[in-house]
Amino acid sequence: MRFNEIGQQLRAYRMESGLKAEEISARLGVSRAALYRYEKGEVIKLDTVNRLAELLKISPLTLLGIGVEYYAKPIGYAERLRQVEEAADQILQVFGPVCYLITSERFDSMLGQVFEEMAEAAGAEKPLARAASEQLLTVMLARKRMYALRKPSIISILTLGTLEKFLTDGLCPYAPLSDSTRAQARETALQEAELIANLMESEPIGLQLGLMAQGEPNGPFTLLRSRERATLAINPFAADSLPAAQPGVAMITNAEDAVAAHQRVAEQTWREAVKGGVAAARVRALIKGVRG
Repeated sequence: MRFNEIGQQLRAYRMESGLKAEEISARLGVSRAALYRYEKGEVIKLDTVNRLAELLKISPLTLLGIGVEYYAKPIGYAERLRQVEEAADQILQVFGPVCYLITSERFDSMLGQVFEEMAEAAGAEKPLARAASEQLLTVMLARKRMYALRKPSIISILTLGTLEKFLTDGLCPYAPLSDSTRAQARETALQEAELIANLMESEPIGLQLGLMAQGEPNGPFTLLRSRERATLAINPFAADSLPAAQPGVAMITNAEDAVAAHQRVAEQTWREAVKGGVAAARVRALIKGVRG
């Protein structure tokens, strides 16, 4: 068994469950320090795995990394993705309006502002809402710091349809925001699109961006490759998802058939994608149309 990977998945599912480390350790009858050691990859008994799986409402096989991992909340998926990205040498993101790892600091600042406004409106649940927001932002920012440190190569295929919706609605489109914050969220989206166009045109080393030639995909996915393995992540949660996002289930797997099937789709889509200055021109035309 790969105890390090069991520990990583344990941490992700613990964060998704909303249970605090002390709650889980108390129910298990172990110290909080012992639980943290499990999360860092210390040897763990199968009996403890079974009890943890029961507490977290997942199957023991999932916690052991056998089969497909499922995450129903953005925080669990974001934490698990952070762990996989930590070892990835290449990241291939297929579909979506943005690639989070290369978004600007303004994107994160706007997310924080939206999360804070939502927490303020939560009434008696304000402390819980704020804690959930801080936890998600912390994980997201950790992903960016790791990317800046390791610089894995990124290939990202975006779509005009999702990009247009992103520009029209702004960040966090389902959040009931004040008029002022919604206007800022739209302006942030427009600035992110301008950044995308600039990167398409300049084509920096290790970063390739393209636009899907036509149509819209069934759903976004990401392929992450390291020296040891390839991982497929199928994600219903956008980069600007709220902590309490719309219902969805993200999936992560190392299954060779699943990885190979998605790799074929990604390769064909990339071959057909519009790139470079042509893609940048299309994005700028979209920005101009939205700005009016």
